[in-house]
Amino acid sequence: MAADADDPRPDVAEQNAQSLEELHASTRDDSKSHAVDVDETEAAESFELPGADLSDVELAVEVVPEQQDEFTCMSCFLVHHRTQLADAKKMICRDCTS
Repeated sequence: MAADADDPRPDVAEQNAQSLEELHASTRDDSKSHAVDVDETEAAESFELPGADLSDVELAVEVVPEQQDEFTCMSCFLVHHRTQLADAKKMICRDCTS
């Protein structure tokens, strides 16, 4: 927002006092509304995601070993194709060098 050059500028001390008052007001409001969860696991168990109940579904993931034309980046630890290799000494991918 543009300010008019002719408007009087607020004093720095006045700005600091206003900021300090706002900070005190916000901390006073926050101190009244503290609600502590005694048991986080209990709160997490009661939380239900929208959609179907998938608690009895087992995920099956096939783990494939690293192929000859792939490498593991030593920065992000993701497996990439050799064309993404940016530094062969450090074994770093192009994404991590940029």
